[in-house]
Amino acid sequence: MTSTTNKTFPALLLAHGKLRPHHPAFREKDLGIWQTWSWQQVNTEVRALACGLAARGFQRGMHLAIIGDNRPRLYWAMLAAQCLGGIAVPLYQDAPAADMAYVLENAEITYAIVEDQEQVDKLLEIRSHYAGIAHICYEDERGMRHYQQPELVSYASLQQAGRDYDAAHPDFYLQQIAAGTAEDTAVMLYTSGTTGKPKGVCQSHRAFMTAAEGGVAFDHLSEHEDILSYLPMAWVGDHLFSFAQALVCGFTVNCPESGETVLSDLREVGPTYYFAPPRVFENMLTTVMIRMEDAGQFKQKLFQHFMDLARRCGADILDGKPVTLSDRLHYQLGEFLIYGPLKNVLGLSRVRVAYTAGAAIGPDLFRFYRSIGVNLKQLYGSTETCAYVCLQPDGKIQFDSVGRAAPGVDLRLADNGEVLVKSAAMLTGYYKRPDATAEVIDSAGYFHTGDAGILDQDGNLKIIDRAADVGKLQSGAMFAPNYIENKLKFFPYIKEAVAFGHERAHVCAFINIDMEAVGNWAERRGIAYSGYTDLAAKAETYQLILSCIEKVNAGLASEAGMADTQIQRFLVLHKELDPDDDELTRTRKVRRRFVADKYAVLIDAMYAGLRSQYIETQVKFEDGRQGKVCADLHISDATTFAARQHAA
Repeated sequence: MTSTTNKTFPALLLAHGKLRPHHPAFREKDLGIWQTWSWQQVNTEVRALACGLAARGFQRGMHLAIIGDNRPRLYWAMLAAQCLGGIAVPLYQDAPAADMAYVLENAEITYAIVEDQEQVDKLLEIRSHYAGIAHICYEDERGMRHYQQPELVSYASLQQAGRDYDAAHPDFYLQQIAAGTAEDTAVMLYTSGTTGKPKGVCQSHRAFMTAAEGGVAFDHLSEHEDILSYLPMAWVGDHLFSFAQALVCGFTVNCPESGETVLSDLREVGPTYYFAPPRVFENMLTTVMIRMEDAGQFKQKLFQHFMDLARRCGADILDGKPVTLSDRLHYQLGEFLIYGPLKNVLGLSRVRVAYTAGAAIGPDLFRFYRSIGVNLKQLYGSTETCAYVCLQPDGKIQFDSVGRAAPGVDLRLADNGEVLVKSAAMLTGYYKRPDATAEVIDSAGYFHTGDAGILDQDGNLKIIDRAADVGKLQSGAMFAPNYIENKLKFFPYIKEAVAFGHERAHVCAFINIDMEAVGNWAERRGIAYSGYTDLAAKAETYQLILSCIEKVNAGLASEAGMADTQIQRFLVLHKELDPDDDELTRTRKVRRRFVADKYAVLIDAMYAGLRSQYIETQVKFEDGRQGKVCADLHISDATTFAARQHAA
């Protein structure tokens, strides 16, 4: 690990070029072949790009927009901006032009480096009402031959201009890096905007380096780690793992060929250090369950037998806890027959440490991966805290906890249960929003996370829900919708769920089915369907989802204080919740209030005891057109269970 005397990320880059010049820094799969760049080569590439930006007028304090899939050259663009004292502003690559326009204008973007023609087209469209974008550099030249706009330049030609500028000003580059300080803003990441317009979170070099160094030391990471970088570059989790920790530690960042090849590339890379939000682990498990349903009866029984064993003792074996010799030997047989091949299929065979964050993960899902020998742990943080608040130490994992305060973090709970944080890995402020900054950082310097939590006697934090979302039923019982939703999403047939119940007599829920899992289930039973809306409305689909909900209800009945929050009524939505329809954020978090307003007629129907409700819903297509989806939705009742004695 490099020394903290390297006060900025460009300084770390220079240090790696000297310490491990030939060690692989970035790899990218292109046309089926992995390309590799060493730390020395990355230094050369970044220097040319930084000087090219300088030649086009980019200066200290300016913002550089970066848009595209995970590509080495886009990570180098972040470094190039920082070398000149500029600020990297990554945007979500799948956002439509209208969503991008707000961030570009708010961040006062003049310079942008983007991946391809698709992103260029978005920026040219945005220029019609935000003319501030004066320089657009594109990395992929395919499809760009006939674009003649003067603001456009290819990545290769920008680097060539940089080499010429560097030759004419040989001391410029190193002087610019030397002028940087740890307190300079390194990156501006925009919040997901679950409750309003996204805010630009300004993070310094010191903040992200503190978070990266803390995590690297905590998990004993080294330059020999391999990671797969596939999550959006605009997300704080990717910036911590694929950028900050990579530069602190010097390990290798692997970029997949495309979003469609992530799983196959994951198997090829075999990362030793892996990070994914819960939805990725949910999708992996769904894939496994679909394959097992298609397997023969003998394989199904064998799988079930060893999974029962894994649930009983697998996590204890992983944590080094006492396990009987017979179970240990039996588990080793399961490793040979089931767990090992399963981890190999998922690409997790070499994983030494895996993390999940970004949303709460259901305890059952968490237990599944640890039971088959994947050292999956939770971390807790936010964009404002560089995703660095709590970590889980090896051997001390609690399935319903997000761990203990990370090294250097002062963690406490407010009187109302809200989680408060103070550390060096915190935002300097929201861009152009001193009012919003003052709302979240109190006079004592604590950041108010907005999450409601509980601390046990050992300092383990359990997140209940967003503080603003935690409510009460009319009975007075606590209602934590996210807690219930995560239990539902453990089932492979349920992709998304939204629970309602605050100030109501009971809990109701919307369900989004997983099209692949339910479609596979339907086809094996000879159930014909024409698309998502048709499949969602099938009586057989409702029975399938009902069985999942009643299993969740049975579990809630046995949990202390949760029996009243069993789901009494539900419906299966006629369309998938979609970021393009503003129902989800780009990180796929439910915009709960928006959904409640948009589908108020359905909520009212469920609580009015109706058996069905007609609805017309506006939707946006990928090409920008708008349409309408109409359906008469069935509303179903679910069985609830009497509260059972909670086991201590």
